[in-house]
Amino acid sequence: MIHIPVLINEVLDAFKDIEDGVIVDCTLGYGGHSEAILNNNKNIKIIACDRDEEAINYSKKRLEKYNGRIEMHKTTFSNLVKNIDLKSVRGILADIGVSSLHLDKNDRGFSVKSDVLDMRMNKESSLDAKFVVNNYTQDRLEEIFKEYGELKDARNTAKKIVDYRAKKEITSAKELANLIGLNPVRGNSGISRATLAFQAIRIEVNKELEELESLLTTIQNSDIKHAIVAIISFHSLEDRMVKNYFKKWSKNCICPEFFIKCECGGDNAIGKIISKKAIVAKKDEILNNSRSKSAKLRVFEIDR
Repeated sequence: MIHIPVLINEVLDAFKDIEDGVIVDCTLGYGGHSEAILNNNKNIKIIACDRDEEAINYSKKRLEKYNGRIEMHKTTFSNLVKNIDLKSVRGILADIGVSSLHLDKNDRGFSVKSDVLDMRMNKESSLDAKFVVNNYTQDRLEEIFKEYGELKDARNTAKKIVDYRAKKEITSAKELANLIGLNPVRGNSGISRATLAFQAIRIEVNKELEELESLLTTIQNSDIKHAIVAIISFHSLEDRMVKNYFKKWSKNCICPEFFIKCECGGDNAIGKIISKKAIVAKKDEILNNSRSKSAKLRVFEIDR
């Protein structure tokens, strides 16, 4: 397997001034970002976590030459921070979303070509795509297609699924994709209706927005004093959430706007925004890795 981490040079640039200490990789995946960081700075240690046991096992083999400099945990960041020394943390990295290797593996059921319908990042989770597709109400399906997939005809797509499953259970991603439609949708950059619907189902199955919010609130409420936070997202809802949290973290005054004068003390900022605009992939990276086309990196410096 070949795994190409997105925005790798930009991530290394974000952490370039970190001389030692720990960088936490909240979404280890297949180890591409962690490997580059370990290669780039011999004094850095990484503590990494991921919900996917398959990814953990793959990364253990890939990064075994760095034994002593990296430790990996099958858990979420919010659980991880309860068990590590936050005083040594100098960086936090998160690459939100599904790995290209997940999409390529037929048995994981993420791809529109898959013979199974699963989409779980954590195989131990009880909720999978098959359950969502065959048991959610039409209204709920319409809701997630509209909110998570930004699908313009969410109602028709949901109705099509409900009508079809009344006759036969939907058992494969391939079957679902053919039902929804694989032709490019006008006004959606040539992306198919099935791709947008799959994105919505995947976000629902893995509670990706809830996980991201948990990550951000955990960072906000932690005892981390000085660190660079770098978060890569692939969906407008995720990017908006990161942007709004960073904006909130940079505000000194948190009084309501109708207050005539500040009464909160004006000292509530926990740091500053480093990337005024989202950092996106350059043309050469997009040519080599199409996944990077929708990637957006935002960087914040904690200093409290």
